[in-house]
Amino acid sequence: MIQEGTARVAELAREFDVSAATIRRDLETLEERGAVERVHGGAIATRRGTPEPAASASAPRSQAARIGQSVVEMIEDGETVFLGPGSLSLEVARKLGARSRITVITNGLDVAHWLASNSGHRLIVTGGQLEGHELGLVGELTRDALSSLRFDRVILELGGVSAVEGLTEDSLPQAEIARLLLAVGSTAMIMVPSERVGRVAATQVAPVTEADVIVTAREAPSAYLWDLSEVGVQIVLA
Repeated sequence: MIQEGTARVAELAREFDVSAATIRRDLETLEERGAVERVHGGAIATRRGTPEPAASASAPRSQAARIGQSVVEMIEDGETVFLGPGSLSLEVARKLGARSRITVITNGLDVAHWLASNSGHRLIVTGGQLEGHELGLVGELTRDALSSLRFDRVILELGGVSAVEGLTEDSLPQAEIARLLLAVGSTAMIMVPSERVGRVAATQVAPVTEADVIVTAREAPSAYLWDLSEVGVQIVLA
């Protein structure tokens, strides 16, 4: 069991006579509380003692966890996806265990490290210069790598989304990479926490219509969401 160190989803499902999906949801809740660390196929205890009851999985989940799960539910098995740096991207990586045969291309070191340590997905990491606290790679090496790669989806966390000012980002180097990625023509999925909906960051990336889907939390201001829907952007509320 988890109290003893490690546990597998299949074992827990048999022990408690519930579905694997129920066990995964419970493990996500325990991970958010710091009691376990999710790994491919199961979980590892991060502190000794008896964890809080798994039945508490009905407790509110964090915005990041909800956004990450919503994005993963739109990814198909066998796809190749680009996943940028950032805390929301890391949540997407953590929840990719529910998908099979995914190829992930990333310029985010945190994302790459988590996937390499906890999943069996094929992983491609761009080169580049490290920039920012979110551990994103940028610069000429990153651009050269991306110019030779193709993906089904581009999944990016940005600094702001506005119906008028478009897609914006605080980091100029990351904005440059985002422009390159959006020009490829793949399905573009933009993630922002609720407080960044309606926000305008330092530099423009692209018109908001360049996003195929904007994924945010249901706490986002309704007026800004209405404006985005009016310009024809698909919005997913997690």
